[in-house]
Amino acid sequence: MKKLVGILTIMVVASLLLTGCPKATPAAAKEVKITLWTKEGEADNALQFVKALCDAYHAQHENVTFEVVNKDVETLREDFQTASLAGMPPDLLWTVNDHAGPFTTADIIQPVDNLFDLSKYVDSAVAAVKLNGKTWGVPIANGNHLMLLYNKDLIAEAPKDTDELFAKGKELASGEQYGLVWNQTEPFWLVPWLGGFGGAVFAEDGKTPTLNTPEMVATLKFLHDMKYDAKIIPPESDYNGADTLFKEGKAAMIINGDWSLGGYKDILGDKLGVAPIPKVTATGQWPKPYTSGVFFMLPKGLSGDKLEVVKDFITFVTNKDNQLEMVRKLTRLPALKEALSDPLIASDPILKGSAEQMTYGTPMPTVVEMRCNWDAMKPEMQAVLADTKTPQDAAAAMQAAAEACIAALE
Repeated sequence: MKKLVGILTIMVVASLLLTGCPKATPAAAKEVKITLWTKEGEADNALQFVKALCDAYHAQHENVTFEVVNKDVETLREDFQTASLAGMPPDLLWTVNDHAGPFTTADIIQPVDNLFDLSKYVDSAVAAVKLNGKTWGVPIANGNHLMLLYNKDLIAEAPKDTDELFAKGKELASGEQYGLVWNQTEPFWLVPWLGGFGGAVFAEDGKTPTLNTPEMVATLKFLHDMKYDAKIIPPESDYNGADTLFKEGKAAMIINGDWSLGGYKDILGDKLGVAPIPKVTATGQWPKPYTSGVFFMLPKGLSGDKLEVVKDFITFVTNKDNQLEMVRKLTRLPALKEALSDPLIASDPILKGSAEQMTYGTPMPTVVEMRCNWDAMKPEMQAVLADTKTPQDAAAAMQAAAEACIAALE
C-alpha cells in the first residue's frame, strides 16, 4: 500500500510540475518553512494531493519547505484557537468556511481582500467567507456539500423521494448489508433534511436560533423512523463506519460530501452514481444541504517573507491547471471561474450530479452563533437516534442550549 501511495505521489507531483513555474517569491534567497494545517485526510487521497502540491511548489522553489499536518475539522478549529492564543499558530490553514465565524470573533485570522484578486473566483464561493464587509479566505474548491451516492451494482438508479428511499432501502437491507448509511454523529447530516421539511436553524435575522420548531421535530422523527421503523440504516455509524460500509459494498447508498467523490470513484469507477438527496414526500421539498467550499485562511500575525511565500503558494494552488488537476484527482468542483467553465466539468457525470445537488443547497451560515447551533444540535440528534429522547424533547433542549450559548457570547 505504501508503495502504491508513493507512486501516486510521484505521478501527481509530475503532473503539477507541468503547470509551469510561478514567479520568484520575494523570499527566494531565504530558507522559509511553512506549516500548513489541513482538514484533508488520507481516506480519499486528499491529503496526498495537498502534499503533492507542496512538493511541486518546493521543486520550483527549493528554499521553501512545508510541514503538512492533517486535523479533522473540529480538532483543527480548537487547536488553531489554542495555538493562536499561545502565539504559535501555523502559517496557513486549508479548512472550511464555517471556521470564519469563530476565527474572526477571536480575531485570529486576517482578511484577504487586499492580498488577492478575488474576482477570479466563483462569486458564491467568495461570498461563503464574507463577514462584516470583509473576505476571510481564498476559495480552493466550490461546494463541500452532501449528496446521495450509490453503488450501481446494488441499486440501478437513485430513489427520487423519501417514500422510494424507504421502500428500496428495505429491499436492500439484509444481514450485514444496509440500504443507506451516513454519519449519525454529526448534525451536518441533519441539516439537509431540516431544509426538506421546510425548516432552518436561524430566523430571518440570521442569528436567532429556530431549533424548537415543528419542522425540527418532524426532521428528528423522520431520522428516528429511518432507523427504528424502516431499519434501512445501521444501528450506529460514525463517518468512518459509514464510509467503510459503502466502500466494501455493504451499503447500497451513502449520504456524503463532494470531498469523498475521488476515493469512491477510484473504487467503484463507472459503478458510482451521484444524485440529489431524495425529495421529502411529506412536503414536496428537496433537502437543502449546506454549500460552501474549502478555503485557505491566513493567521492574523502572518507577515514578511512567510506572507509573501504563502500568497504565492495560494496563487499556485488555485491556478487553472492545478484546479483542473484537483477535479481529476479529487472530483471536486473548482473555485476558479476559468476552471469551472472548462469542458472537463460538463462532460463528467459525477461532477454534473454534484453540481445538480448544489442547486438545491443553501449557503452555510458563517456567523459565530452557528457554532452554538452545532453544539446544541449534536447531542440531541444523537439522543433521538439512540432512542433515549423524543423528538419534541430534543428540539426543546436544542433551543435552550443554543440560546444559553449565544447569551454567553454577549
